Formats: sequence, structure tokens, C-alpha cells
Amino acid sequence: MSTVLIIHHTPSPHCQEMFEAVVSGATDPEIEGVDVVRRAALAVTPTDMLAADGYILGTPANLGYMSGALKHAFDTCYYQILDSTQGRPYGLYLHGNQGTEGAEKAIDAITTGLGWARAAETVVVSGAPDSDAREACWELGATVAAGLMP
Repeated sequence: MSTVLIIHHTPSPHCQEMFEAVVSGATDPEIEGVDVVRRAALAVTPTDMLAADGYILGTPANLGYMSGALKHAFDTCYYQILDSTQGRPYGLYLHGNQGTEGAEKAIDAITTGLGWARAAETVVVSGAPDSDAREACWELGATVAAGLMP
């Protein structure tokens, strides 16, 4: 069985709504043979990351940067996973009321350094997620998880 690890920071109702849509997509009954593990960014460990076959990252963009929680996850895990997770697929969803470009650029730099492969387009939402945004988050979860099916 493959594992997709959702590493998220969900401090707001908007981020929670996006997270739930991603989880719903990743756990769609048509996706078989993929275990979906959820970890808060402040609780994820290198062992969690090493055990996963793919990743979905979720964060608010705070002052134009990823949340401190997601940055902390990368800071505490980066060197322990660097040589062992190259080529693994990932997806990203961001929520920001203004200026998400810096957050996306920083995450792209880190995932490039890790050698991860983008499996889906990044989902960026400003303000309250509408039905299109929730659908995009669902698709993100489903795409990354389905890509790990045996």
C-alpha cells in the first residue's frame, strides 16, 4: 500500500475548509491502495516523511511567506529526508488574502532542493473558498493520491 502524507497548517476556517476538501479528494473511494495520513505541520516528523510515498502541503501565506509551522516542518526534517525522498510527488495548496507568490516561491525552492516532483498545479485561494476553490482542492487531493495507486 502507498501512503500520501498531508502536511498542513490550518489556523483559520478558510484553511480548514480547503484541508477538508483535499482530504475528501485523497480519500475518494475510487482511489484504492493508498493510505492517507494527516499531520499538522508542527507535529510532523522525519519518520512520517520517510514513510510516505507522496505529499500534499497546505499552508496560509502569512505576510507573503509560508506559515512558520510549515517552515518549521521543513527545518526539522530537511536533512534527515534529503537523500531518501527524491523524485516523490507532491501537491500544494495555499490560502492568502494578499500576496501568495513569496510563499509559493519559497516552497518551490525547498521542494526543488529535496528533489520532489510536482504532481499537480498549486491551488491558491484568496478569501473564503467558493465551490470552484473547494473543487480545485478536492482535485488536488485526488490527483496526488491517485498517482500513488499501485
